[in-house]
Amino acid sequence: MSATSLKTITLSAMFGAAAMAVASTAAFAADTKAMDKPAMEHCYGVAKAGKNDCAAAGHACAGQSKMDMDKASWVAVPAGVCAKLAGGSLTKM
Repeated sequence: MSATSLKTITLSAMFGAAAMAVASTAAFAADTKAMDKPAMEHCYGVAKAGKNDCAAAGHACAGQSKMDMDKASWVAVPAGVCAKLAGGSLTKM
């Protein structure tokens, strides 16, 4: 086996090992990120004007609510928080 062939095999092995390390790190990071994100729920009746998360009667999407505490507009909050907010409801009113 020539020195050039040996060098090529060694470099190939090193690049292969590096690729495996990057792939496993990316997979671990994705799993960690998913575990860190809390479950969210739609909470109606607590959004300030212009601070809603998405569509409701009278407007098409986020940030278009015209009044505070609109019973048809919602914001996403961590699961369990809506029930603790004054005026908060898990159902559209």
